[in-house]
Amino acid sequence: MKGRGWGFALVGLGASLLLAVLVSPFASSSPDGLERVAEDKGFISRAEEGEPAWNSSPVPDYTVPGVESESVATGLAGLVGTLGVFLVTLGIGVLIKKKGAKPGEGV
Repeated sequence: MKGRGWGFALVGLGASLLLAVLVSPFASSSPDGLERVAEDKGFISRAEEGEPAWNSSPVPDYTVPGVESESVATGLAGLVGTLGVFLVTLGIGVLIKKKGAKPGEGV
């Protein structure tokens, strides 16, 4: 990416990080679609048997472990998740560019 491309990407990243940190603490605490269907159809108890898989994730239940304030923990989880997705996507883009066309070729 040259000049304007990097500027656009960084502005987009900045806006995404701002939204992730400031808006995520206000996300609904209601169950998501799949969880709601499981509750409505009466098989949620089967999913809750044993240790949930997401408890061993880096940001379980969209919060950063060890942070006492729930809204701060959720904002940090949004920050970590957004940066993670950006870096993975950037890495994939770099790998694709290395294998792809030479500068000035193609689209």
